[in-house]
Amino acid sequence: MDDRIEDDDGHLSDSATTPSAKPRASAPEHPRRPMSHSQPLIARDPAYALSNSAKRNALRKHSLDDDHILPPDSSPSSSSNPFYIDTTRSYSYSHYLPPHLPSPGRLNPSSTSLPSGDSTGSPVAELSDFLVPPGALPEFIGRGGGTGIFKPPLRAPMLPNRPPPLEIRPHPYRETQVNSFLRTIAYAPSQLWAGHESGVRVWELEDVYKAWDDKEDGFSSPNVKRGDEQSAPFRESCCPTSPTLCLVIDAANKFVFSGHKDGRIRIWMMELNAPVPQESSAVVNGIDFIATTNNVGKAANGDGVSSFTEVLAWVAHRSAVLSMVISPNGELWSGFEGGVVKVWPWEAIEKSLCKGSEIVERSYMDLRSLVNVGGVCALPAADVKYLLSDNSKSKIWSGGYQSFALWDSRSKELLKVFALDGQVENKVDMSPDNDPHVDDEIKIKLVPSSKKEKSQGSLSFFQRSRNALFGAADAVRRAATKGAFGEVYRRVESLVMSMDGMVWTGCSNGTLVQWDGSGNRVQEVQHLTSPVKSLCAYGTCLWVGYANGTVQVLDLKGKLLGGWVAHNSQVIKMDVGGSYVFTLANHGGIRGWNLASPGPLDSVLRSELANKEVSYTKLKNFKILVGTWNVGQGRASHDCLTMWLGSAAADVDVVVVGLQEVEMGAGFLAMAAAKETVGSLEGSSNGNWWSDALGKVLDEDNSFLRVGSRQLAGLLLTVWARKNLRPYMGDIDAAAVPCGFGRAIGNKGAVGLRMRIYDRIVCFVNCHFAAHLEAVNRRNADFDHVYRNMTFTRSSSQASAAISSSSSHHHRGTNATGTQCDDGRPELSEADMVVFLGDFNYRLHSITYDEARDFVSQRMFDWLRDRDQLRAEMKAGKVFQGMREGLIRFPPTYKFERHQAGLGGYDSGEKKRIPAWCDRILYRDNRLTSVSECSLECPIVSSISEYDACLEVTGSDHKPVRCIFNVDLAHIDELIKRQAFGDIINSNEQVRSMLEELNSIPETVVSTNDIRLQKGEVPLLQITNNSEKDISIFSIICEGQFTVKEEKQASELRSRSSFGFPQWIKVSPAAGIIKPLNTIDVSVHHDDCHNLEEFEDGIPHKWWVEDTRDKEVVLLVNYMGITSGESRSHRIHIHHCCSSKSDTKEHKKSKPKPEYSALGGSSDVINSCQMRCH
Repeated sequence: MDDRIEDDDGHLSDSATTPSAKPRASAPEHPRRPMSHSQPLIARDPAYALSNSAKRNALRKHSLDDDHILPPDSSPSSSSNPFYIDTTRSYSYSHYLPPHLPSPGRLNPSSTSLPSGDSTGSPVAELSDFLVPPGALPEFIGRGGGTGIFKPPLRAPMLPNRPPPLEIRPHPYRETQVNSFLRTIAYAPSQLWAGHESGVRVWELEDVYKAWDDKEDGFSSPNVKRGDEQSAPFRESCCPTSPTLCLVIDAANKFVFSGHKDGRIRIWMMELNAPVPQESSAVVNGIDFIATTNNVGKAANGDGVSSFTEVLAWVAHRSAVLSMVISPNGELWSGFEGGVVKVWPWEAIEKSLCKGSEIVERSYMDLRSLVNVGGVCALPAADVKYLLSDNSKSKIWSGGYQSFALWDSRSKELLKVFALDGQVENKVDMSPDNDPHVDDEIKIKLVPSSKKEKSQGSLSFFQRSRNALFGAADAVRRAATKGAFGEVYRRVESLVMSMDGMVWTGCSNGTLVQWDGSGNRVQEVQHLTSPVKSLCAYGTCLWVGYANGTVQVLDLKGKLLGGWVAHNSQVIKMDVGGSYVFTLANHGGIRGWNLASPGPLDSVLRSELANKEVSYTKLKNFKILVGTWNVGQGRASHDCLTMWLGSAAADVDVVVVGLQEVEMGAGFLAMAAAKETVGSLEGSSNGNWWSDALGKVLDEDNSFLRVGSRQLAGLLLTVWARKNLRPYMGDIDAAAVPCGFGRAIGNKGAVGLRMRIYDRIVCFVNCHFAAHLEAVNRRNADFDHVYRNMTFTRSSSQASAAISSSSSHHHRGTNATGTQCDDGRPELSEADMVVFLGDFNYRLHSITYDEARDFVSQRMFDWLRDRDQLRAEMKAGKVFQGMREGLIRFPPTYKFERHQAGLGGYDSGEKKRIPAWCDRILYRDNRLTSVSECSLECPIVSSISEYDACLEVTGSDHKPVRCIFNVDLAHIDELIKRQAFGDIINSNEQVRSMLEELNSIPETVVSTNDIRLQKGEVPLLQITNNSEKDISIFSIICEGQFTVKEEKQASELRSRSSFGFPQWIKVSPAAGIIKPLNTIDVSVHHDDCHNLEEFEDGIPHKWWVEDTRDKEVVLLVNYMGITSGESRSHRIHIHHCCSSKSDTKEHKKSKPKPEYSALGGSSDVINSCQMRCH
């Protein structure tokens, strides 16, 4: 075979001396393949070839090359040049060229001059002189790709309007998260905890800038779980649990409570580096622990991650623990299905830590049973999705999707039940004795199990029916009286309390509703239509996380201060701690945003990170083989598939194969449509045969691994990747769009696969469009329908099912329903690279069968391309806008007689269909201009090294086509970037100065250090903000209590859960905001009601009078600035004397001062305790 390459017009160049034909030095040679019919054997003399080309051009009336070739600095969207053949590449070519050749940016003017004898500006000369990367083909680009939905997505190392985040955990591949999907996060002092599907994990914030291979900290990189390689180092619970649904932090005792799907509540210790002996009891945080305690140490759990176990676990309910909160009095409230709310007293939890979980399991208060009057319950039976503690007013909010209940946290009295529209609910439910959602521990004692189950079954049916009727009646009532508050279909998705004592709810229609502390509706605001998925409040700001990944910052009046795209997935949870607001995305990524964002600090960080961009930018190169074939309902031999793909796959990393007409019977199409409708998307027997046959050619499981597959009737798309690349591919999604009869039948349409490769989104779409010469507009409409309506979005349950199924490679995707991104752009628009392949069915126009056969026999493909319908439509900007196609140098691939080799096999029957290039492969990458270097701004730049047909395969009336892409990809090394971020935070003087200013604490004065409670008196505590410009926020907590015994000896200081107040003292308000030069009065009130109840199985068991001995509590007034991650604390001693003795001096002398008294009322305690969150 001749070693020279023929360009479009037959102009030859010697492959040994032409730069464009020289392969990369680093790339191995391709194995020799069968002869390509696009490279005929002609004379070697370039002059002879050029003269023949000139003669042929002189005889023509039409030429493909009326389409001007633009110079490198021209734009494909230029009005004067709506399309062009892109012979330049999107690289800096200097490294491809021999030393004596200039780079494209500094071409010698003489190098672009026309050859002698050609003064007409012939495209032949221009094509031969423009430099292309080694082995790359010239490309034709369709018009209309630079605007609207066909414009490539914006990519940058840092989006211009987004604050630089602290990347705690980069977006992991979904396939790596089986049994470990993160579902919630919570901030503890200097730690970030996360609950996942099989336990919990914790990040130490002091370690976030470190790498896994930091041996000094006990981390190890070789065995880190896939998907967490670039995460900040963390520790993880070693024993699998059921999915963790909620977390609550007890900073006082350094505990973390986790609620699980199996109804259990677990307690974990924060002090992971302080193991407790396993064989004996020990005292930690003032509590005598039994043997089942935290086991941490430096042991790894098999994944290279240090592990730990829980301190205590108990069965809280027979259904999932949906929500938890710690009340102002240190009690643990938990919410379950069916409106069940249980309260776990701190005393019971403390006893269980010493004596076993059986104590706390039975020592709960069932609030649903407490609000029953005559067998009627005023509490809604809706699932308790949210619990919120109002520490300022000693109230608890419980709520579901449509209604709320307001409780007194001290007396457990139900104060109010109201709906989302603000109206007070009058709904009644059956007694808990008949409520199937209430615990049945008592029923077990009274009813045999068989009778109980039968009784519950009938009651469950009638209860559901009754609730449905009441729900329908309530919906009608609310619809009739909804007034101006909006639609009734929306539901509550999140709940939070701001520092000014107001409560905010986020709804599924994007609205935010503000309530006062008594449950009265105040206002409603809306800034986005995307559902609100999470809320977080701190200082004077409200942070809102949306389903589209956006985060917005509002002031406490609801005014928008700023917003940005925080994640490319739902923001399902937010929490505040240190100087950051942490956001958890649905895909498992975690980022931290500075409390001052948006602000001046963001610009400085962005600029400094940009200066370090080279250090964290990584470049990858790989090759993709794409093949398409209309198999005409037949099957191919192993040899045919090898000729088509076998040798071509020897030097590629990804193989993509799209087949059409795998199966096309009428009955099969109808059945396939029915299966698509009900979501049964398994491949057909023919489809599975083809995938397996192709896998054998590719040496599947040894050289390649199957990544994903999707079939829609006769359309089949399958992707393989080499083993060494497969770990860097993930988030495989599938979709299908039927374009047949009524846009419902899959005889025509498209299937697609979307995936992330090195964190870049790549889509492959296999299409089969309308047939027949005259159906150009229908084909255009098919493409438009596919492009706009292909959606890869799936529910998490579908994704999990697809991931966990190792027996089937077919991914479950839904049919397109027109779902688009929030900005109106189709999902294909958001991909970094999109490859369309398939039988597009575009034909040759204005040419006869004999003329077409004559041109094919003479290899005059330029004339045929001029008659190509697809090229004409792309030139007009009507289809495949902005897509690129390699220069076609192979004969038309349709229509052939089966089992007839060579070009003589074109259709010779009665119809004599005109040969056409029906089978095509087109693509788009990130380039907006003809010359763009691969970078983080343009992360995927591709070129075509081969575009050919395999004419030797004769099993169908179409010939298979293959295309090899050479892909350059730029991505971010998140570990290096996070370390660069840490270097800037810790060493940049400007940043450090700005952070010091942001962390400044306003001068705040507390009026006293000591308060003595006397009967009938309500002393006032005054907190004054002396700053003239800065706002101060404060929170009052109880550091602990000790009791004075009869012998006048003080007991040990003991803290309730989360620094809760004892039952006998009430502080109001316990938190708030103080404006500059303002003072707030805080009342300290003694509760005279000492009667306490002990509950067993949710029922009052006995009563007693609280200890009336002298008591003393230590209050901490924590105050800080609105953007400060640090706080100062002021201690106040509260004395309550119940003794009949009046000699207080003697009492003072006999009572020893505790150890902390040395601090007295000092205001210089930094980070002594976290602020209580509302």
